Amino acid sequence: MAGKKLFFFFWKRPSTLGVKDGKLAPCPSSPNCVSSQAPSSDKQHWIEPISFRSTPETALANLKSVVQGMKGAEIISETGDYLYAEFTSALMGYVDDVEFYLDRNGGVIHVRSASRLGKSDLGVNRKRVEEIRSQFSK
Repeated sequence: MAGKKLFFFFWKRPSTLGVKDGKLAPCPSSPNCVSSQAPSSDKQHWIEPISFRSTPETALANLKSVVQGMKGAEIISETGDYLYAEFTSALMGYVDDVEFYLDRNGGVIHVRSASRLGKSDLGVNRKRVEEIRSQFSK
């Protein structure tokens, strides 16, 4: 049974993915989403963006390398200053949508990480973003 998922959940990709007018989609009211573009007063959803000091191209390459090295990650699309990946949990097969938008003027990478299913994610999305931040800055 090692390496096999107990369940498989096939939910459609949200139609709200992507960047519109420099913004990622807002988080739903459920606590299973974090976004660096949520209002900072929204402690449940807000997370700090990922800062970079390199060129934007180097930052995107570094980010892509970090994401590709993570368990359960699959990069689905990459266009210009945007990267979208799906993270699938090892045991249950839950899928989280993780988006990154590089703000060239702000010197940051905005991030949104959201579960497709359920209400609580037990902090998984926040932990994932912090792990990416930690790996990115090494």
